[in-house]
Formats: sequence, structure tokens, C-alpha cells
Amino acid sequence: MIVDRVKNPDYQTIQQVNIPKIESILLSNGIPLHYISVGEQPVVKLEISFDAGNWYEKENGVSFFTAKMLGEGTAKYSSSQISAFFDQFGAFIEFGHGLDRANITVYGLAKYLPELLPMVQEVLNNATFPEDELLKFKKIQLQTLAVNAEKTSFLANKIFRNTIFGDNHPYGKSLDEKAINAISRASLVEFYQSFWLNKKPRIFLSGKITATEVKLVEDFFGDIKVQESDKRQLSNEQLPEKKKILIEREESIQSSIRIGKQMMTRKHPDYFKMLVLNEALGGYFGSRLMKNIREEKGLTYGISSNIAPFTQAGYFVIGTDVKKEYTQLTIDEIYKEITILQKELIDADELEVVKNYMIGSFAGSLNTPFDISDRYKVIFSEDLPTDFYDCYIQNIQAVNAEMVMEVANQHLSINSLDEIVVGGK
Repeated sequence: MIVDRVKNPDYQTIQQVNIPKIESILLSNGIPLHYISVGEQPVVKLEISFDAGNWYEKENGVSFFTAKMLGEGTAKYSSSQISAFFDQFGAFIEFGHGLDRANITVYGLAKYLPELLPMVQEVLNNATFPEDELLKFKKIQLQTLAVNAEKTSFLANKIFRNTIFGDNHPYGKSLDEKAINAISRASLVEFYQSFWLNKKPRIFLSGKITATEVKLVEDFFGDIKVQESDKRQLSNEQLPEKKKILIEREESIQSSIRIGKQMMTRKHPDYFKMLVLNEALGGYFGSRLMKNIREEKGLTYGISSNIAPFTQAGYFVIGTDVKKEYTQLTIDEIYKEITILQKELIDADELEVVKNYMIGSFAGSLNTPFDISDRYKVIFSEDLPTDFYDCYIQNIQAVNAEMVMEVANQHLSINSLDEIVVGGK
């Protein structure tokens, strides 16, 4: 058989992805346990997720430091002893932190879960935040900050989030030298006691899960007396005024550009329309921004747009790095591509390619039980409909050219976009 390399191969659009259902129960003390059994390998992922991210802190950086230092020592074990304990079972533990939540995650073989859970419980209930370990971690963070401060891309991202959310918003803050130096052991202990210790988490269990693993989680966590964490409410702050910010870096040969604004959460009725618009504009390698600014004009190696939704808010951002002398031309071309989407209906063939790419990427992101569990984690953490991802393909397919133009005009007005440049023009 001779392959015709000129003709595109036939393809079939994915109409439906059957996502395995997750089981949900309440432990004896009311802690929700969500578990999913997929795959044949005897591995498990246990994630214990707390409402303990940036959103809940009063002192900048304390939630990050608390999460990252949970494993640095307990009443019985040192940091090295905790690490060695998990190593002997071929398992590992990690401590995650985000804008909304923080978590402890353990990966290991199912047969070792009875041995691993007591140490997880020890870390959760008896963290001590040793002063010497805190000093080491602060030095590491200060060194990391110093290195990152030399990068225009790091500064552009930092200034962008601060600009669109404001100085007092949890999503707008980032670690700086002053915040790191101000962190004390007492502040970590206070945050730990307020948002971790004996607080009600969500527990996610994924992998090859049987009734045995479910019972183990009940046995170890079901009899702990827990209570809800306080829910922080922000005052109705006026959104920051739209700004154009230029940070000159004479020693830099390039500029980092960030253009965007505050954006919707996943609950917004325009969320899927904006996803399609974003993909067409700069969400994949064949996007309009890539074709124009990378392929046709050669101004950059890469440019992208992204929608980042969180629990309380989100943002839209276009980002790229270019030579200084191409900065203004690149910005002009970005605005030109947005304006075209506002004035001209997207071509039917292009829209089909965009949708097929999005659907294919979505289907490919569900390869492991851990991937699937992560999708459900979003659903339960953000109080979304349980069929949110079951309906993903239908919601993408329902978006038409008129809808793309509508949300381009409604949500991406040029005058509503912040513009951050670090480097020069």
C-alpha cells in the first residue's frame, strides 16, 4: 500500500469519553472520602486536601511555608527519618500548596498502606516546625528568589498577578524578601493549628482500590475529631484600575510581555466559550498568535494564551518573550489578533480544528487513575456539578463562531487588559 503523504489522513471526531465514576462516602467523623479504582497495577495515591492555601492566610507566605515544612519534623521523627521511612517502602510523600488549597500526597504500593498511614497521621497531627529547619528553608527560598529576580519572565508573572488582583488580594500576593524574613515559627504553628490540625479535609484515594484500602482509611482517619476551617470572606474591593507597566532592565536583551485581566471561574456560563476562544487565539501550537508572531514574523520562539481558573476567581493571560526591539510590534500584533476575533467570525474549518484539538487533548489527559482523580478533585473542591467533565465534549462542541465573537467582545475589550513589560521597548 502506497501512502499519499499529500492528503491528510481520515480522522473521526471523539463524541464521548466515558470517565470512570468515583465513589464517595463519609467517614465516621464526617470527612468525605472520594475513591476511584482504575488500572491493574497495585499502586495507590492518597491525597489529603485542606482549605489552607493563600486564600486563608493573613500573613504573606505563611500558608506556603506551613505546607512545605510539615514533613520537616514531628514530635517523634526528624525530617531525615521521615524521608527514610517512606523510602524503605518504595513510596514517597510530597506537600503541595496552591492559591486555594494545600495537601499531603502519598504514592506507594497498596500492600504497604497499613505501614504508611501511621506515618501520614504522625505528620498531620504532630508537626513541630523545627527552628533550625525553618532557617534552612528560609535561606533556600531567599536564594531561589534572588536567582528568579534576574529573570524577566519571573518578574513579569509576579507583577502581572499583583496588578490584576491588587495588593490585598490573596491571589495577587507573592513571596518577596520582606515576607520570607518575617516568617516565624510561631506564625507557622498558628496557621497549622487553625487550618490543618483537626480540620476537616477532603481525602482522595486512587489506583487499584478495594474495600481493604477504603477500610484502612476509615480506621486511621475516621475517629479523629475534626471541625470545619473558618471561611475567609473578602470585602468587596474595587478592581484595580487597568494599567500599562514598563519595568526597564538595561542589562536584559529581551522583554517579557504579559497581557490579560481577571477572568471567570469554571462556574461562569461563558467558561467553555472562553476556553474555545483562548485555544484559537493562543492555546495550542497552531493558534493565531503562534502563526502570526512566531511563524510569519519570527518575533519569538513561542507565545501562548491561557485561562487560569481558581475557586474564587481566575485570570486570562497572553505571555511571550521577545527581543527588546520587537516589543511594541509584538504588542501591536497581539491586539490585532484579538480585534480580528471581535470583528470577524472564526472560519468553520479553523473552529473544527480547534475543537478537535481540545477534545483530543482532554481525552489524552485521562490516561491514569491519578489523572482521573485530579479531575474529580476539581469538581468537589470547587463545588461543580458532578457531570462537569462528563459534559466537557458536548459543551465544547456547542460553541459556535457567533459565541466566540460574542465573548471576545464581552470579555477581551482591549481597554480592559493590563499590559506588563519587563525588559524594555
